[in-house]
Amino acid sequence: MEFGAALEGVRVVGLGESTHGTAEFFRLKHRLFEHLVTEHGFRTLAMEASASAGPAVDAYVGEGAGDAATALAGLGFWTWRTREVLDLLEWMRSYNRGRPRTDRIGFTGIDPQRCGASVAHFGPERAGALSVLAEARPGGLPERRAELLAAAEALEAGVTREAAQGTSGEEDRRHARILARAADVATSESGERLWRARDGHMADAVDEAVAASGGAGVAVWAHNGHVGVRGAALGARLRERYGPAYYALGLFFGEGAFRARRMWPGPWGPRPKRPPRVAVNRIGPAGPGTLEALLAARAPGAPEARLLDLRSRADEEWTRRTYRARTHGAYVARVLYRLTTMPVVPGEEYDGLAYVPVSTPSRPL
Repeated sequence: MEFGAALEGVRVVGLGESTHGTAEFFRLKHRLFEHLVTEHGFRTLAMEASASAGPAVDAYVGEGAGDAATALAGLGFWTWRTREVLDLLEWMRSYNRGRPRTDRIGFTGIDPQRCGASVAHFGPERAGALSVLAEARPGGLPERRAELLAAAEALEAGVTREAAQGTSGEEDRRHARILARAADVATSESGERLWRARDGHMADAVDEAVAASGGAGVAVWAHNGHVGVRGAALGARLRERYGPAYYALGLFFGEGAFRARRMWPGPWGPRPKRPPRVAVNRIGPAGPGTLEALLAARAPGAPEARLLDLRSRADEEWTRRTYRARTHGAYVARVLYRLTTMPVVPGEEYDGLAYVPVSTPSRPL
């Protein structure tokens, strides 16, 4: 496998995806994580999911504590409550069964949002104003920025004092740190500031996972827009910190369907009282000049995913051109999602590409 040969000296691998609802992406990332564990000694899966709730998933895969589906739901993201992700957690549990603790693989969440477990850790009286963060959306509370940042700072200072006195431990510090990050994300104004805040905090969480791994590798599961080496993205922070020891893999698809919540486009649509339903969104073959069309041409008739290492193709001119590429998150605009693309220079933003000819919807639990 070309991908395997490219990982010499790599400590962190970003496993991207151009949609959060493609079954083939999830199954491919499952296979890649198995490969990283069994062939390259990786020991941690770090996911774009609740940092607060991550320990419950880790307890399941490590010790068999609790129930896998319940722990998965606790991560707070409908995107991961799928059969494919559950299968990955079950494999992790199977791998760990009977192994000494020092040889087990683990799970961590890196996203500070969905921090209800951290609020519950301190209780409503001590969490105080920070309790609102349990249900806050990223960028949803900019008017309360000064108040919530001050409350988070006071909580962290109190926990630090208690640690010096021996009356608090690492769990208190971890939850206080998550709430401080969540306060920053919830109160940052939408746009570039919010993007920088969230991705910066996720990069710090990856650093913590790398430190905790004792030198073993960490695989980061997130959207292409996060793992790519672009601007202030998570992947750009990891490239700054780890240099070539960070490998960014972007995942793309040719045609088919994927799951996402479907919104009315623009500010003129009706504002729903609750999140719109998750829909199956269908899309035809990518148009000429797109990255997906290029990848399809390089793998004509390929029935399965194909992986391309771009580091070994740095002298190939096509890797330095700008293409349009699809990008879909948890929400898409009705009808217009078919036109949603972003400019990509593959050789500058990724170290490798994976192409899936046909996308089918992820399977909800």
